[in-house]
Formats: sequence, C-alpha cells, structure tokens
Amino acid sequence: MDIPELSPGMQDNSNETGLPKRAIRSYVLRTGRMTSGQQQAYDEGWREWGLRHADGPLNAALSFGREGPAVLEIGFGMGHSLLAMAQAAPLSNFIGIEVHTPGVGKLIQDMEAQSVVNIRIYRHDAVEVLRDCIADSSLDTAQVFFPDPWHKRKHQKRRLIQPDFVAALRTKLKPGGLLHLATDWEDYARQMMRVLSAAQGFDNVSGSGEYAPRPDNRPLTKFEKRGERLGHGVWDLMFKKTLQPHCRESVAPVQTS
Repeated sequence: MDIPELSPGMQDNSNETGLPKRAIRSYVLRTGRMTSGQQQAYDEGWREWGLRHADGPLNAALSFGREGPAVLEIGFGMGHSLLAMAQAAPLSNFIGIEVHTPGVGKLIQDMEAQSVVNIRIYRHDAVEVLRDCIADSSLDTAQVFFPDPWHKRKHQKRRLIQPDFVAALRTKLKPGGLLHLATDWEDYARQMMRVLSAAQGFDNVSGSGEYAPRPDNRPLTKFEKRGERLGHGVWDLMFKKTLQPHCRESVAPVQTS
C-alpha cells in the first residue's frame, strides 16, 4: 500500500511564507478502523487519486490533466460534502486534505463508485501542505467545514482557525478568491468572526459582522440535518480576498436567530 507520510510535527516558529510551524496540532490522529471496501479502495485508488506532500509543489494542471477553478477543502472527514460539491461542479478541480485514513478510503471508494474524477487527495497535515505544496494565488476557493471545535477552554489553542493560519490561506487565494468556513459551535463561530474581521485583505461577503446563509453549493450533511432537528445552530462565514491588504478591527456578536 502506497501510504503517504504524515508530518512529524509543527515547530514553534514561522517562515517566509507566513505559514506557522507550530508544536501544537489542530487534530489528534484517531485509530479508526477501515472497512474492507475502504481498505481496498485505498489500496487500489491511492496511486491515481492521492497526492504526496513529499513530492513538493503541486502542478494542478498536470495532476488533473487540465486547467480549472481550484477548490481546496481542509479536513473533509468522510468526504460526503466534498464528493457532492465535485459532482455539482465537474469543471472545477477539488483538492482535499484529511489526516484520517478511513475518511480517505471512504472518499476514494465513493469517487470510484460514482465515477467522480475531479478530486485529488492529500493525507497529511494541512499546514504543511499549504506551506510546501500549494502555490501562492492559485486557489479560487478555500473551505473548512466543521473543524474540530476543541470546546474545552484549555484546548482552544488547538483550533485551526487562528490569525496566522488565516493569513497563510490568504496568500494561497487568488484576488477575489473565497474563504468559506462553517461551524456548529457558537463559541467557535464567534472566534472565527473575530479572526476574519480583523484579518488583513479580506472583505465579508455578507457585510461587516454578518454571518452568511448556507450557500446552495455547500451540501446539507446528515449530521447537520440532525443538529437542526435538535435546535443546534450552524454558522457560515464567507470572506473574499481583496486586491490590497487592509486591516479592520471589529468584533461582531454571533447571530442566533
């Protein structure tokens, strides 16, 4: 089985790209069990659909065999939303990053079952993939849906959406490119809004301090539907990269209606 290496850890400094090398991870590797179908799909499909961090800068046109709008999803879980979005936009090139092998195996299994060919996958740390593999100003969209909320206060330093990470994502977006976040944790939504509202070079698509309605192109997951039935909120944030960096300092309340 051709399994790409996982990163050894993030160091506590930064480099010229602005991407942090932190000792703190935003995830914990779980020892999830793969089904036989997922394992077979991984074993047989990785060479065709997988991307290796060790191979360095990504040549998207070569990997996909064509040019096209580039969409990066960080932490795709079992891949249901990523698969649906790729099906709905066959002319776009989707790059998924996920560290958990069962999710990668499931996505490959579903891609092959449904003949979806416009997704490529990294099984690696997202910070390092961004730093080493994704060219500056190459992405039309970057999206992070329902990242681990690390709800205990002492663990919130592990949250992925932090100022340095958002600044790094901006360098990878084209001018006018979209950063789309979603969470079902109100406290994390507040943090996301604070971080993005203060970030240089972004404009809130919905207006200052406003959360976005779920766009039609973000699939409604089974988990999200169950949460809605239980009265749980979901907050989408959509920010576009501006041509010139500028900084705003604003803290917006979370809308609960």
